[in-house]
Amino acid sequence: MEVAHVKRAFRYRFHPTDAQVAELSRTFGCVRKVYNMALAARTEAWARGERVNYSQTSAMLTVWKKTAELAYLSEVSSVPLQQALRHLQVAFTHFFGKRTKYPRFKSRKKSKKSAEYTTSAFRYRDGNLTLAKMSGPLDIVWSRPLPEGVTPSTVTVSQDATGRWFVSMLCEDPAVVPLPATTTAVGIDVGLAHLLTLSTGEKIANPRHERHDRARLALAQRRLAKKAKGDGANRAKARRKVAKIHARITDRRRDHLHKLTTRLVRENQTLVIEDLSVRNMVKNRGLARAISDAAWSEFRSMLEYKAAWYGREVVAVDRFFPSSRLCSTCGIIASTMPLHVRTWTCKNCATIHDRDVNAAENLLAAGLAVSVCGAGVRPQRRDPGGQPATKQKTPRREP
Repeated sequence: MEVAHVKRAFRYRFHPTDAQVAELSRTFGCVRKVYNMALAARTEAWARGERVNYSQTSAMLTVWKKTAELAYLSEVSSVPLQQALRHLQVAFTHFFGKRTKYPRFKSRKKSKKSAEYTTSAFRYRDGNLTLAKMSGPLDIVWSRPLPEGVTPSTVTVSQDATGRWFVSMLCEDPAVVPLPATTTAVGIDVGLAHLLTLSTGEKIANPRHERHDRARLALAQRRLAKKAKGDGANRAKARRKVAKIHARITDRRRDHLHKLTTRLVRENQTLVIEDLSVRNMVKNRGLARAISDAAWSEFRSMLEYKAAWYGREVVAVDRFFPSSRLCSTCGIIASTMPLHVRTWTCKNCATIHDRDVNAAENLLAAGLAVSVCGAGVRPQRRDPGGQPATKQKTPRREP
C-alpha cells in the first residue's frame, strides 16, 4: 500500500535582482488591489442580501482587466491574482463558520507582502526556480536541500518588514515518517519562571528573548516616534530598524521552540499539556508581555503538528484541572495556592512538592487516564479547608 507523504513547506532566503524586485513589488500591489476590490464587491452584495462566491469574483477580475484604469493587472501573472480570490473565499468560509471575524481590507503598509504561485506559474528544474513573467531564476540561498526527486506544488514569495525576501515551497516530504513506537509519556507544565517543567523533574529555562532586546527595541521605537509622519526616507529607515529587532526576537524564539518540540516528540510517545486559553490570559496587564514572549500557543501548535507527523499523541487536559493545587501523592486538593508559592507541603500526607513538577506529574496522570479509558480529569477530593475542583474560580492557569 502506498504511503501518503506529509506536505511540508521549505522556506529560504533569496536575493532578487533590481528587475525582479520591481516585478515582485508590482505583483504584490496587484494582489492587494484585487483582494480589496473583491472584498468590497462581496461586502456590497452582502448589504443587499446577496452572496458572491469565488467564481463570480473570478469573472469580475476578467472584466476589471479589460478596463482602462485597471489594465495594469494584465502586466503580472494571473495566478497570484486568482490565488488572492481563493484566499478571500477561505476567509469568508471561516467567517460564516464562526471561526474568525469578518475579512479586513489589506493595507499597503501594514499587510503582509506575498504572492502565491501554483505549478502553472513557475518552473523548477535542477535547483533553479523561475516565476511566470520574471526575468531569470531566483537567487536562492539553499540552507537545506529539497527532498530528492520532489517538485514543489505551490511557491509563495514574500517580503517581510525588514526588507528580507523569502520563498516558501510546498512539497511532499517522503522523509517524514512515523517514528518507532515507545512506551514513554511526559507531562508538560508551561510557565514563566521556567518555560517548561516536565514530569520527569527536568526544568527548561525561559530564554526571555524579548526581555534581552527590550532596551534596544525601546530606543529604536523612541527614535521612530520622533520622525516626521509620512513616507520620508528617515522614517522608513527608522521603521526598518524597529522591524529588524522584532524579526531577531521572533527568529530566535521560533528556532528555540522548533528544537525543543522536535526533541520532545522524538523522545516521547504521549505528551500531555494543559488546554490553556492564552487569549484570555494576555488580558492580564501584569503578565501579558511575559506570556506573549513565552509563546505558549506557538509551542502547542508545533507540538501538535509534529506529533501528527511522527505518529505521537498529544493530550490536552482541561484548563480548570487543579494541577498545581492537587497533591500527586494522596490526591488531596489544597484550598489556595498563590502565585508566589513555589513549594508547598500537603496537609494530609506531609509530602513536600515543587509546584511546577507536581503540576506536570498531575497533568501526566490525568492525560493518561483520558487517553486510556476516557476518565475524567477533575478529582473531587478536598482537604478540610479546601474547595472542590469543580468550583475553582480562577479561569487562568497559574504560571
